[in-house]
Amino acid sequence: MAAVDELKAKYPGANAWQVGDSPALANELANLIKKGIKTASCGSFTSYQQEETAPKVGSYNIILNGQNVPVCVIRLLSMQLVRFCDVTEAFARKEGEGDLSLEYWQKEHRRFFMREGHFSEDMELIAEEFVVVDVL
Repeated sequence: MAAVDELKAKYPGANAWQVGDSPALANELANLIKKGIKTASCGSFTSYQQEETAPKVGSYNIILNGQNVPVCVIRLLSMQLVRFCDVTEAFARKEGEGDLSLEYWQKEHRRFFMREGHFSEDMELIAEEFVVVDVL
């Protein structure tokens, strides 16, 4: 198991983070990413604007599980601004969660953004696609 500092030396400029808003969700999503099932993610544009170091296309990111242990490294392939109501079935499938349907994606992401404190059908999201480059 590689330490975050070792991985940052191997992947200069890489950020390390959990996906999701709880340890249980971070474990679930990190596992989907590690297996190559989850190849996309999104977050509110407002949240991205508040990050100190926002991801950039081509950047490497260290994915941590719910216990802050690195499980894999991803490389960001694309980013686009999309409204919640315009997310496609294809993107929902790439998120790799639940039954892979747009309906499931909408239900779970609506809940997630409400927990985050802001949701609207026309809210702007940053939709990211990535590839796993290192499984730890």
